[in-house]
Amino acid sequence: MHDDVTPPRTPTRTLDPAAPAAPRIESPARAAGPAPWVFRLVAVGLVLTALNLRPAITSLGALLEEVRDGLHMSGSVAGVLTSVPPLCFAVFGVMAPRLARRFGPGAVVCAGMVAITAGLVIRPLVGGTAGFLAASALALMGIAVSNVLMPVIVKRWFPDRVGSMTGLYSMALALGTSLAAAVTVPMTEAMGGSWKAGLGVWAALAAVAILPWIPLVRDRSGAAGHPAAHRTEAPALRITRSRTAWALACFFGLQATAAYITMGWMPQIFRDSGVSAGAAGVLLAVTMAMGVPLAFVIPRVAARMKNQGPIVVFLGLCGLVGYAGLYLAPSGGAWVWAVLLGISNCSFPLALTMIGMRSRSGAGVVRLSAFAQSTGYLISIPGPLLVGVLYQHSGGWELPIGLMAALMVPQMAMGILAGRDRTIEDEC
Repeated sequence: MHDDVTPPRTPTRTLDPAAPAAPRIESPARAAGPAPWVFRLVAVGLVLTALNLRPAITSLGALLEEVRDGLHMSGSVAGVLTSVPPLCFAVFGVMAPRLARRFGPGAVVCAGMVAITAGLVIRPLVGGTAGFLAASALALMGIAVSNVLMPVIVKRWFPDRVGSMTGLYSMALALGTSLAAAVTVPMTEAMGGSWKAGLGVWAALAAVAILPWIPLVRDRSGAAGHPAAHRTEAPALRITRSRTAWALACFFGLQATAAYITMGWMPQIFRDSGVSAGAAGVLLAVTMAMGVPLAFVIPRVAARMKNQGPIVVFLGLCGLVGYAGLYLAPSGGAWVWAVLLGISNCSFPLALTMIGMRSRSGAGVVRLSAFAQSTGYLISIPGPLLVGVLYQHSGGWELPIGLMAALMVPQMAMGILAGRDRTIEDEC
């Protein structure tokens, strides 16, 4: 009777050191996930990485005339220079998923930041066009793999906050873009007027972005906080069978065309209309700065909508009005056109958000991000080059601006198709 009333407790608390200890009862979050500081470190890494994904490009746009004179470039060669970013993004972006599987997304992004730093250090030191292009390609290689892996890291580390985290790093990306456009010319003048110093100083910011990723280099999954996701990933998809994937790739490519034409040539458009070099850089900064608040707002709004088509149309109409203003009165309404084109350029964070929404799994996001960005950047390669050729042979900006406006129409059409409420798994 006594044993029935007070059952023995010693078997559950064995003192035998050879016996296995009784399992501790922990919450699923504590048992499966890393410490909270790791997530904060990933968030800091995302922000610092995003800050470095455009200064290599917009700082060059602000000093393009000085670089052309210093390296004795023609207008066509300068057009090639402005086409290098999308070419590198297309070529090296394809490598990102394979590298991420082999080494882990954190390690690849860390290596990307090292490549950006090295490219920005080397680029001002070379004396010819070929060396300048090679060093630029090194930096752009780092940007390319980081571009592809940003949505992947967000989806895996923050699956319940895709919209807000995409908005956070998109806002940081826009901030870095506008900061480089605004302060490159004044910094260059403060450092004695050397365009080499004005371009090279951005290597310091890239070096800082390496640090948060160092503790994550050994993480081969990139999603230590959500290990179950890897056991439930969808089987391999033939993504080329998805109409949504193709529409998203075309939308991404056309918005990238507009963005790189803007970053590469808009300061020159304003300078040719009589605006000073410093003011032209500030105007580009205004265009890029529009993405700071909007890049945070648009992904959050888009994530709450089943169909993102209305946002695509609004952004496209802003672009058309901005191009019309550049055509009719480039200097007269320069600030208005800069603002409108800045709003239109927010198609980029919208495209990133749709990448995260058009797949149900982390593996699907990896494939869709690589496909949409690599294919999209391939599509965008001819645009900046063609603008340079048209500018050189026509002697003015009427034909190039007409081309920019014409490309906005298919961009809107593809964005409407990509914004429909469906996933690539359904179509594949």
